[in-house]
Amino acid sequence: MALCNIVGGGAVADAVDATLSAAQATPEAVEYTEILEAEDRPWVTVVWDDPVNLMHYVAYIFQKLFGYSKAKATELMLCVHNEGKAVVSSGSRDKMEHDVQRLHAAGLWATMQRDD
Repeated sequence: MALCNIVGGGAVADAVDATLSAAQATPEAVEYTEILEAEDRPWVTVVWDDPVNLMHYVAYIFQKLFGYSKAKATELMLCVHNEGKAVVSSGSRDKMEHDVQRLHAAGLWATMQRDD
């Protein structure tokens, strides 16, 4: 409420400006910046192994949906098959939601999460 009274300027405004300038160097400001940077981490789309889809179909879907070469799509498919999952795309949350929807429409099991 006191900040509303300094519109006219003067010594009080200078004191508030000095206080605000000092606040920028406090640990709280640094921690807040680190939190914002953590929130900017990209999201990833993870495809999970399933007992239904054939390996060549999974590689085909990776090629068609993400434009991967046959070699890259096969490599990702083998990760899904051997390790149980693979990250197939990364980016903004909205884009990853869209990628998950497209993978679900193709019959694959997919989720999204923040990148580690």
